Formats: sequence, C-alpha cells, structure tokens
Amino acid sequence: MSGGRKVGVLALQGAVRPHLDALVALGATPLEVRTPDDLAGVDGLVLPGGESTTMSRLLDTSGLRGPLGERLAGGMPALGTCAGMILLATEVLDGRPDQRSLGAVDIRVRRNAFGRQVDSFEADLEVAGDDVPLHAVFIRAPVIEEAGPEVEVLAAVADRPVLARQGPVIVASFHPELTDDLRLHQLFLSTFEE
Repeated sequence: MSGGRKVGVLALQGAVRPHLDALVALGATPLEVRTPDDLAGVDGLVLPGGESTTMSRLLDTSGLRGPLGERLAGGMPALGTCAGMILLATEVLDGRPDQRSLGAVDIRVRRNAFGRQVDSFEADLEVAGDDVPLHAVFIRAPVIEEAGPEVEVLAAVADRPVLARQGPVIVASFHPELTDDLRLHQLFLSTFEE
C-alpha cells in the first residue's frame, strides 16, 4: 500500500500530469517538485520523460541537483521514465558534453537508441516476476547498453534492456504514464515498504 505517501514528480519539464494522475489513482499524495523545499517534503520522486539535456540544465538552475543527489544517495525511492532514466544513470552515451546525470543506478544508457520521434513504437514486454505482459510506449527511447552487477534487468526489447531496478530506484526506457496500466507505478510505490 502507498499509505498516502507524499510522492514528488519532478516538474521542471516533460510529462508531469499523467504521473500525478497515476499516483493519485494508487492512493499516493503526489506533489510537483520544482525547488529544493519541494523535494524536502516528499518521500520519493518520479523523474518523468521529457528532454534530458534540458532537464539536466534545469536541475542546475533550480538548485535541485545537489539536494536530489543527496536524497538519492541516502536511499530515497525513485522512478525514472525515458529522460528520467537518463538522468538517473551513471553514464550517458550520445549526450551533450555539458549533460550530467545523477548516478543513482549503475547503468550506461544511450539516448534515442531506438531512433527519432518517427521511430516511436509500442510493445508488450515480458517483465520478470509478472505473468501478464506490460504494454509499453517508446518515444525517442533510450536503452541500457550496460548494467552493473547490482542492477536487476526486468525487461528487454530485442535483448536490449529497457526496464531495470537497483534497490529502491526503478528506471524504464518507456512511458508507463501513457497507458492505463499502473503496475509500474505500483511497483515503485512498493519500494517504500521494502
């Protein structure tokens, strides 16, 4: 149970509203996070899809990068989708030189690995530990090129990892907020109880 947990959604740029709606549907109390004070008031954080380079820059200008890095290092649960996954990675391939990630998950990700916007696609994923396929929407999606030993890969497309977790941090190449399937958000909320 989410138990009314205060769950933030990073609201600097990108697909914020659908994540807020998903969290409400699951009984959590979502809050938009734009400042360090906002971040201090939440128990976990969703980093949504968007444009990862822009989001990286906004982490700096908002003053969130330092506090967010500290919270993640302290074990705060997080869910990063698409650009959010890029922000949580340890290394970003094909990024701009000034793009920095938070290093919360020991993965090397490649931006736009499946191609540009016109190459967007949908797929039914076989997720470890779940018998029912998860329908996933991929838009300019990144992919995990390499994962460290502490990372559990939960799903892949054509043998390329697209869903993984390391402790209380879950990352997905796709956009779970664009379907009615709330299982990934539920999995994220379950990390609060672990």
